[in-house]
Amino acid sequence: MSHTPGIRQARKQKTRQALLDAALELLEGQSLSSLGLREVTRAVGIAPTAFYRHFRSVEDLGVALVEEALGSLHPMIRTTVSPAGEGEERIARAIELIAGHVDAHPAHVRFIARERHGGVRPVREAIQEQLARFTAEVGAALAGDAESAGWSEEDLLMLAQLYVDQMLIIASLFLEAPASSPEARERVSKVAARQLRLIHVGRRHWLDGTGADGGR
Repeated sequence: MSHTPGIRQARKQKTRQALLDAALELLEGQSLSSLGLREVTRAVGIAPTAFYRHFRSVEDLGVALVEEALGSLHPMIRTTVSPAGEGEERIARAIELIAGHVDAHPAHVRFIARERHGGVRPVREAIQEQLARFTAEVGAALAGDAESAGWSEEDLLMLAQLYVDQMLIIASLFLEAPASSPEARERVSKVAARQLRLIHVGRRHWLDGTGADGGR
């Protein structure tokens, strides 16, 4: 009997995860705003009323999906802005990591890409909040890079935002390129390399002349 609470909690967690997984699968072909509670519970095989033991609403479930999806994304982006290696090496590593992440978590990438500007406000705000927090973390990491010497905190945050936004754009491009088409993925890789190279070159020369002050 002493193990009953633990068993009950494990079952509850298993059902909660099943609801998240079912919702993510259903969202492959629709937006969260059109997802019905009964659709999700039917996919899991539980009564609709049982849903409320785990989430207050479909919107609440969506916020939990944001945490899950961006939780898998954070380590990847942190690695892409790591100061290890030269510019081209870092760019190639970043693209490889993004492609690998999309292959491993396509549903998460699709969910964030669709709902980032979607119609469910709590989910949209949750994505914005998570990305803003993560941008601040990336900015702090960039501050320790030798190339960031002399940069203001404001400019580092702007650079971090560029990197985070670009990672999401590149992930979306890989998502749209069929995994069965090496040619399509190679085209995405080349475009992504040029985009990241542009950011990298701009970063190197930001303090050269009017870069840091031209917009002030």
